[in-house]
Amino acid sequence: MHVRKGDTVQVITGRDKGKVGEIVAIKPKRSQVIVEGVNVRTKHVKPQQEGESGQILTKEFPIHSSNVMLYSTKEKVASRVAYSFTEDGRKVRMLKKTGEIID
Repeated sequence: MHVRKGDTVQVITGRDKGKVGEIVAIKPKRSQVIVEGVNVRTKHVKPQQEGESGQILTKEFPIHSSNVMLYSTKEKVASRVAYSFTEDGRKVRMLKKTGEIID
């Protein structure tokens, strides 16, 4: 997957198009990511024990990883990912538009 936990991304399609947030969790088997402040829904939770009241929670739900692009906070622009090698032979991720190295 082209994104990792902790990356800053921008949503490029869907209801939350244009929103920028940090990746909180990744579900690699389903190619989904959970982005902070994106795809927020209300979930009604039933009471677990007698005498306890139910709750209404707001929670971020996953979106497909193809719907996000890495975001440069310095340049304020979203970009695709390129992979390159450093002088010491390490493979790093780089933003194609700005040339900024992420890892």
